[in-house]
Amino acid sequence: QVQLVESGGGLVQAGDSLTVSCAATGSSFSSYALGWFRQAPGKVSEFVVGISWNGDHTYYADSVKGRFTISRDNAKNTMYLHMNNLKSEDTAVYYCAADYVGDGSSRASYDYWGQGTQVTVSS
Repeated sequence: QVQLVESGGGLVQAGDSLTVSCAATGSSFSSYALGWFRQAPGKVSEFVVGISWNGDHTYYADSVKGRFTISRDNAKNTMYLHMNNLKSEDTAVYYCAADYVGDGSSRASYDYWGQGTQVTVSS
């Protein structure tokens, strides 16, 4: 099993940048593909981006492609989401998740979830 804790959310202005982190405890962090999801008030959860266990493959939602960058440091058991040129529509609770059996591209494969961190973008 793996436990996930997000951090780094906050209130920013439109156009700003922000990095959120996901720290993992438990076994075999490097065995998991990882991903970020988000949920805005009144909306369904949205897949944002996934990354394979070794970081070689990434999968971005069209809504964030070119603005967000996912990365992971397996030595530190940590994943990052660097968000540039933030927009008001990026406002949401951001969740990190771990996928033991897949490559990080399929929402259905994610098994473990963090509690989320709030990102609010004011316009």
